[in-house]
Amino acid sequence: QVQLVESGGGLVQAGGSLRLSCANSGRTYAMGWFRQAPGKEREFVAAISRSGLWTAYADSVKGRFIISADYAENTVVLRMNGLKPEDTAVYYCAASPSVSSSNYYTEENEYQYWGQGTQVTVSS
Repeated sequence: QVQLVESGGGLVQAGGSLRLSCANSGRTYAMGWFRQAPGKEREFVAAISRSGLWTAYADSVKGRFIISADYAENTVVLRMNGLKPEDTAVYYCAASPSVSSSNYYTEENEYQYWGQGTQVTVSS
């Protein structure tokens, strides 16, 4: 059974930075980060291919967030800079069972495994 464990959330002031990590107990997967703010649907944030060479970002975070992978440690990292109050949400990492090394995925239904989530709160 694949387990994904997120860490690194917390409270930060607007303009600050946080680093989220997602530790994966299984093999190498294409990975993604999603977030859900109170009263809103869960939304895509960032994704990385299984090879680590291809990435995608939501327009709302492009230029501020960076997704990267350390496959030696089976960890995916989301570096969040220039945080805004509207970034406040529970952040989830997810893993896709696809064997493709070049594809990344931006839709929830393309992911099979999910972490428990980590809270990010950005104060104004």
